[in-house]
Amino acid sequence: MAFLLTSLAFAQLAALPPRYTCEGANLSPPLSWSGVPPGTRSLALVVDDPDAPDPAAPKTTWVHWVVYNLPATAPGLPEGGKPLPAGAREGNNDWQKPGYGGPCPPIGRHRYFFKLYALDVRLPDLGPVTKGGLEKAMGGHVLGRAELVGTYQKGSR
Repeated sequence: MAFLLTSLAFAQLAALPPRYTCEGANLSPPLSWSGVPPGTRSLALVVDDPDAPDPAAPKTTWVHWVVYNLPATAPGLPEGGKPLPAGAREGNNDWQKPGYGGPCPPIGRHRYFFKLYALDVRLPDLGPVTKGGLEKAMGGHVLGRAELVGTYQKGSR
């Protein structure tokens, strides 16, 4: 069975509903996964935008959400991401705070990558870890990766 990440809120490469952006309620979309690889001890989620600030001339990847130590048995995350499953931790996004920060692109239609990693370990408490710190901690422990991509452009209701 393939390791899959899906959402009831949007399909692969489809537009994210404004509800999940700075123009709406700024909630994380509901996420579900299946086909978690055998031997998975925990899951990690990173949501980022490689098109910042302008998709025609990207200069950085903007991180919207960092979550780790999701239980391997969890079937997904509800809308708004709360409550997180027991033991799960949030790192800092690029607004320098924990939690989800919805899409709010300054120009153009951006892509938002929801990346779920299956790990063969439970990570220690990493504190206010960034995407880079989480990726370093995951090094050598990734059993699989599932990805879901949504798009958003401000004013595209």
